[in-house]
Amino acid sequence: MPDDPKPSGANAEADASSPSTPGSSGGFVLAATILASAMAFIDGSIVTIALPAIQAEFGAELASLQWVVNGYTLMLGALLLAGGGLGDRVGRRRIFVAGLILFTAASILCAAAPTIELLIAGRVAQGTGAAALVPQSLAIIAATFPREVRGRAIGTWAAASAVTTALGPPLGGFLIDSWSWRAAFWINIPLAAGALWLTLRYIPENRDDAATGPIDWTGTAVAVLSFGALTVGLTWLTEADGNRALALLAMATGGLGLALFVAVELRAANPIMPLAPFRSRTFTGANVVTLFLYGALTGVLFLLPFELIGRRGMSATAVGLTLLPLGLIIGLFSRPAGALADRFGPRLFLAAGSAVVAVACFVLALGLESFWRGAVLPVILLSAGMAVAVSPLTTAVMNSAPDGQSGAASGINNAASRLAGLLAVAVLGALAEHVFRRGAPGGSFAALASAGETAPAAM
Repeated sequence: MPDDPKPSGANAEADASSPSTPGSSGGFVLAATILASAMAFIDGSIVTIALPAIQAEFGAELASLQWVVNGYTLMLGALLLAGGGLGDRVGRRRIFVAGLILFTAASILCAAAPTIELLIAGRVAQGTGAAALVPQSLAIIAATFPREVRGRAIGTWAAASAVTTALGPPLGGFLIDSWSWRAAFWINIPLAAGALWLTLRYIPENRDDAATGPIDWTGTAVAVLSFGALTVGLTWLTEADGNRALALLAMATGGLGLALFVAVELRAANPIMPLAPFRSRTFTGANVVTLFLYGALTGVLFLLPFELIGRRGMSATAVGLTLLPLGLIIGLFSRPAGALADRFGPRLFLAAGSAVVAVACFVLALGLESFWRGAVLPVILLSAGMAVAVSPLTTAVMNSAPDGQSGAASGINNAASRLAGLLAVAVLGALAEHVFRRGAPGGSFAALASAGETAPAAM
């Protein structure tokens, strides 16, 4: 699934530096990668619940809160592929440790931030650190475990990641209610300390000897600046005193930047995003579905805490428990859905899952007074729709990838899911701010917009 990054090295054969057997240290290697990945996955799910408390403390506008989310997502999505390539060339352990240290330092900055601006800066640094450490997790597992047990190790990592992601919202809600939203960032420190100790003690350095040539830093920079400009433009539209002309100029600059990115990738010797897989209509279509599905999911997760806390007066803990089914249902039912898709083909499951997600968003948009019908039911529907669609989506992407480019295809799909969230928060945030100014209840209209953006995917 797009939430489980598959860097280029993870899908390759174990290189010459890989041990023939994981030995007694294999469990410690797995524990280190799980702890490090858990930081990134938990962080994303906790922060959205903390947004209302952050807004209350700093008196921040919605535009600033969007950047608390998007500062992280922008850097993670745009730098993810470069992070994987850097580990293949420089050394996975080295980049993994560097990412851990940067993520930890950024978490301390976020937890202690006296202003919203410093909090956003910390989130940008967190995203950069996550882009370095997350791609190395599967690559380190692939280099540590031989083929006959590698699938089991990756399955353990994926299951643990699903559990930690599911526990993120209730854990975050409890920490916020019991202490402060700052505890959502302090929780990263013990996780990082454990991961760092295990890494330095048990993970040997390894790299991919087949990874040659320079990293496409030009393409990476153009991608960051282009998506950054688009996000800035969309965010400026949410500000009451924003300059609409400047917002449109920023968006136009972002659009031109994306065209430049395509031109750069066509000429690059080692493109960060190879364009050859897009010759397949199935591959292109699957990534378009990824944009809609993950855009809808991220948009709902961004807006729902404001709806539940602001309109319904719920506690952060209650909001976290409301979101608990999301990770659990996806974690439990994605694998059976993938098995059925292998048997019957992914198209039916993609359409059905997308349709269920659209219905969930529409129910949220109705703003029903009943908590069970207006919040719990749509969250369960959203979870079920994603569970039905996620594994078949990955199957469609990987099956349509050209020979020898499965790693690139997986990386592109991962990046698409992250960037979908980036744009969704920007677009739906703009719609929500417009609705708030007109006095409409909660984030209902923005959730309806989320349903509208999912409908084409269901088609």
